[in-house]
Amino acid sequence: MAQPANRPVFAPWNDPKEKPLIQFQNVSKRFGEFTAIDNITLDIFRREFFALLGPSGCGKTTLMRMLAGFETPTEGKILLDGVDLAPIPPNKRETNMMFQSYALFPHLSVWENIAFGLKRSDMPKDKIPARVEEMLRLTRLEKFAKRKPHQISGGQRQRVALARSLAKAPKLLLLDEPLGALDKKLRQDTQFELMDIQEKTGTTFVIVTHDQEEAMTVASRVAVMDHGKMIQVDTPDKIYEMPNSVYVADFIGDVNIVEGKAAAQAGDKLTINWAEGQPAINATSAGPLTAGSTVHFAIRPEKVAIARDKPEGRANVIAGKVHDIAYLGNISTYKVRVAGGLMIKAQVANERRLSRRDITWEDDVWLSFTDTAGVVLLK
Repeated sequence: MAQPANRPVFAPWNDPKEKPLIQFQNVSKRFGEFTAIDNITLDIFRREFFALLGPSGCGKTTLMRMLAGFETPTEGKILLDGVDLAPIPPNKRETNMMFQSYALFPHLSVWENIAFGLKRSDMPKDKIPARVEEMLRLTRLEKFAKRKPHQISGGQRQRVALARSLAKAPKLLLLDEPLGALDKKLRQDTQFELMDIQEKTGTTFVIVTHDQEEAMTVASRVAVMDHGKMIQVDTPDKIYEMPNSVYVADFIGDVNIVEGKAAAQAGDKLTINWAEGQPAINATSAGPLTAGSTVHFAIRPEKVAIARDKPEGRANVIAGKVHDIAYLGNISTYKVRVAGGLMIKAQVANERRLSRRDITWEDDVWLSFTDTAGVVLLK
């Protein structure tokens, strides 16, 4: 039986021969005394679905508005396909922007909304209908072509805005919190639709979001931002599993962070003293550390096992008492108070029915994890 061909790994950022589509070169943006973007250098490649992620006010929207041409850098250059964008007005750039509000024309049908930009472009008039039909098929809106925006759902309006944005085949599509107005279930469904459409068109997408789950789902790479700086730019799995700082570990998903002092180190194996009278945490470190230096040990709740009986043969075992339980349907999160009043979360998949679960509030329990389950952070 023939083996299926392996899907090629998409990682142009690892190929020195690949030329970036977008280049931020030492870009800063100031509004008076306030620095919104602080000396950012960043490459984004063709066909990437790139996410700018961070809290409100971190600079992600300013970065996108500079790409669109609505703001100009105070310092530095932004290149699109090797061309400096500074002298090119927004309407002449090979970019398109899809706003959170969708900005559809209420008096025009879905078909006319998609055709609107094409009629004002240099596309020959006789080619417009075929392009609109192609966009309707791509976004699965053929049945709704004659309806007005108020006659379709929020998710369908979102797809109309996407179809209109892609109709002119921009090199770059900018999406500003595009799913913010949708309810959670629809938002999750639409994330996969967006990925599918992006892959089919091959257009480079840059999305601005403060929703970590959204960024982690759709993006080929994520840039975590704070105070106008790029804190970490990496693939979603690396951002989650190998954060480069306490800020990134804490911002992405749920995490336990234990502060301690580096003790003995042998090769990549490190022990961390974290509470008086408690056994040291056995961890793995990426580099050498000075004994006595302050470190932070970050571990995800799903990597912490919880049991009523003390487990044998685990690298790390910590005693505690169940303080709180959050039941989330598919998983339960246990907040366990350990030495020094520190709370550590353990997450368990709910494979059993409620009646068969044996750990409850105020139970004495044991938490355990391997010596490679967490990450040692210095900043």
